[in-house]
Amino acid sequence: MPTGLSQRGAGVKQSPTFAISTKAKAMKAEGHDVIDFGLGQPADFEPPENIKNAVQEALGKKGTGRYTPAPGLPVLRHTIAEKLQRDNGIKCNESNVMVTAGGKHALYNIMQVILDPGQEVIVPAPYWVSYPEMIGLAGGRQVTVETDDNFKFTAEAISEKISDKTKAIIINSPNNPTGAMADESELRGIAELAVEKDIYIISDECYEPFVYGNRMLSPGSLGGDIAARTFTVNTLSKTYAIPGWRIGYVAGPEREINAMIALQSHSTSNISSVLQHAAVQALQGPQDSVERMKEEFRKRRDFMVRELNNMGFRCPVPQGAFYVFPALPDGHEHAADSFRFVMELLDKQHVALVHGLGFGREGHVRISYAASMHDIKQGMDRISRFVE
Repeated sequence: MPTGLSQRGAGVKQSPTFAISTKAKAMKAEGHDVIDFGLGQPADFEPPENIKNAVQEALGKKGTGRYTPAPGLPVLRHTIAEKLQRDNGIKCNESNVMVTAGGKHALYNIMQVILDPGQEVIVPAPYWVSYPEMIGLAGGRQVTVETDDNFKFTAEAISEKISDKTKAIIINSPNNPTGAMADESELRGIAELAVEKDIYIISDECYEPFVYGNRMLSPGSLGGDIAARTFTVNTLSKTYAIPGWRIGYVAGPEREINAMIALQSHSTSNISSVLQHAAVQALQGPQDSVERMKEEFRKRRDFMVRELNNMGFRCPVPQGAFYVFPALPDGHEHAADSFRFVMELLDKQHVALVHGLGFGREGHVRISYAASMHDIKQGMDRISRFVE
């Protein structure tokens, strides 16, 4: 048989966020002064000291170099279950929880165990760039629901997309790339739909700590029938400024979690045993560093939104996460071509943004305000020069 890629391998697209960041890093290596608003990670915050100390302590313990159970250390799964009950109102225990290599891995595992070829997943747009690829790799098909100018969706709009092929609905609130949050009334309506139609809810809550006002509602907290078909996905990456440590988790119905554990046992097995001990400390320890980060992000958000709107962008104020997703200025030569806009901006002003195409909304760009305030001020000046 001839060599070559499978259809699956040939069809996977590179993440546009990583593609832009890779080009920005290459330009930096060439000596250019590049401001990178592309990747979604806290740029100028370090992991809290108690977590770093927990890593050192774990390294000194006998046996931490060995495998752990594939779904994670029992103490960590128990700690996550406690966190979900305490902070999110989700009733679960460690048998409903597994630890994954970041929130992305949790989502990938879910798609692999619930989807058969041709089944559909409903996703409001704009959406995170990896959802379509994950759904497609599992043989599924994404069905997109459009949102309004403030990136809000309704349970009615989702209801219109449900068919006999629908297997799940993805809710990402606060949202990447927009920072929008789902209205509580709409979440309750979607939960009722999920029970009525017997479909799953996949609640991606990776930006849970960064909510600037309204309370965040976890669909998994809305009662037994809903909890029985809801996956709650989260990560420690953003919360504790440790995206490179790859610590995520998912809680869900026990049968489906067991299928995901079996899948993971044949792929990554467990994540780093040492970092699992640090994750216990992160969840049980003081959370003041998270509050400080959130308040700093709020200031950066307010500054960036004001500056962008003054330049002619149409930029709603995000309710959460650490991104803005403005519409490009009317009348700009690339207002309808966000890829061209971001590439020329990077080439001419050395500022890296991410185009809206990968998020399902042309004419927009994603800008992270998890960068330092120094970089944000310089970056806004450069963008202003470019659009003028």
